[in-house]
Amino acid sequence: MVKNKLMALILILTAILAACGSESSSGDRVVKVGTTSAEAPTWELVKELAAEEDIEIEIINFNDYVQPNLTLDSGEIDLNAFQTIVYFDSFIEDRNLELSAIGTTSIWPMGIYSNQIKDVSELQDGDQVIIPKDPTNLGRALSLLEKAELIKLKEDFDGTGGVESVVENPKNLEIIPVDAGQTPRGLEDAAISIINSDMAINSGLNPTNDPIFREDSSNKAYINIIAAQTENKDDEVLNKIVEIYHTDEVSSFIEEEFGGAALPVKEPISFLDDYEQN
Repeated sequence: MVKNKLMALILILTAILAACGSESSSGDRVVKVGTTSAEAPTWELVKELAAEEDIEIEIINFNDYVQPNLTLDSGEIDLNAFQTIVYFDSFIEDRNLELSAIGTTSIWPMGIYSNQIKDVSELQDGDQVIIPKDPTNLGRALSLLEKAELIKLKEDFDGTGGVESVVENPKNLEIIPVDAGQTPRGLEDAAISIINSDMAINSGLNPTNDPIFREDSSNKAYINIIAAQTENKDDEVLNKIVEIYHTDEVSSFIEEEFGGAALPVKEPISFLDDYEQN
């Protein structure tokens, strides 16, 4: 009798453990996605759509352009989505990180903002210009100043290098690189500040209407991407999330939510294989 009861108890426990194991393998995985506050609304929608596919997403917000990649590399998050492909490639090369771009998201044109002037032609001799200092955004900002005909860069400028790449500065502008997150504060003192769209949105600026000069939105180098650890780049769930991001519902949301400050991109990641910064 005791033996029979013991066997019955073992069978019950085995069934319970099997059920728990089954639940863990199918329903307990949470995909952690690191992004910025500006892009969080889009990811809230992706999160809802993913839930319909039995994929649970947790959104982790960051306020800088360094920690999301370091956190992804350490395995604390599974994906991040906040950066341009040119910034990503430069960052992982400099830090020797095993990360890969697995999907495109959108492009956020950079703009020149000012509280003091209405047109770049109004800049005076010696005016201060604030730009982001991380390598790729710095090069991007310098290119934007050149497009605004405020400076001239060396002929072989490829988007890398700093203010030493400026060969002509007819108005003797004082170009001051700062952390990207500090560029909106530059408007308090400097004549102009060059600000990424997401940082502008975080500061209450409108990247469509407020810039006095705006970047061309067609450059592949500035398309934002979704990144994963290289060892997980073919993960079925992670690539399903990329597919969800590329749905018409998400694209329409981006167009309506940001009013032109962000433009959806639905091309495969291979579309960026031949990008050039210009």
